[in-house]
Amino acid sequence: MDAFGKLLRQHRENAGLSQRQLGASGQIVLGRRWWQTAHRIADQSEDSDTRVLVRAWDVVNGCYDGRAPLAVVALSDDVLPLLGRQATSAVCGLLAGRAQALSLAGRHAEAVATVRQLVDVAQRLPAAVLTDVESLWGWPEHRIHHTESWVHTHAGRLGDAEVAQELALGLYPASQTRLRAQVQLHQAARLIRGGHIPDGLRCAADTLDALPAHLHNHSLRSVAAQVADAVPTVERSRPAFTDLADRMRT
Repeated sequence: MDAFGKLLRQHRENAGLSQRQLGASGQIVLGRRWWQTAHRIADQSEDSDTRVLVRAWDVVNGCYDGRAPLAVVALSDDVLPLLGRQATSAVCGLLAGRAQALSLAGRHAEAVATVRQLVDVAQRLPAAVLTDVESLWGWPEHRIHHTESWVHTHAGRLGDAEVAQELALGLYPASQTRLRAQVQLHQAARLIRGGHIPDGLRCAADTLDALPAHLHNHSLRSVAAQVADAVPTVERSRPAFTDLADRMRT
């Protein structure tokens, strides 16, 4: 990679981290301004992978920051024409975010199909991308299973969700405790959707309690809210449900 390429890559990574951190911390309005700037700079670069990468993380963040799911799906629709045949982390990120947004929109068959497309692309990634577990440029195996966990849980494909969750939790590095906790919250939602409501609520509460308070951010609370949403209305008088709601507010 030449000097300009290295500079461009560093700029993209720093911008991507800043935007993700703003969204994760709940600074939604400021985060949207960052995304608008990132979109403009990416388009000016005329680098197709940069354009896909910026929009991919925007789609992923849109699944956590309160945007309407159909609006996030529409954003992903706009990016699809930019995808080439090459397997990259940017393409995987876009497909993962699109699958999650489709799930939130209730379009579960499309979400599952998008996950299958993601798996197909990921199988063609270079080894250097698959083994990069920390940067925006990597796409390690646990990210695939994280997406599968989300999609299958929302779709009610509970057996597939359980398999994906076990695989993801077995692969997450120790440095990514919060993301691991998000998968554990998927487990809680799966238990609830499977009719094991007390177990699911306890799993969610234990997960939040075990995670240090400084790691509780907007993204984590968004996933915890999905656990609460999975509880049938007639079951929400349980003290454990109220307890979970209290934990989400602290």
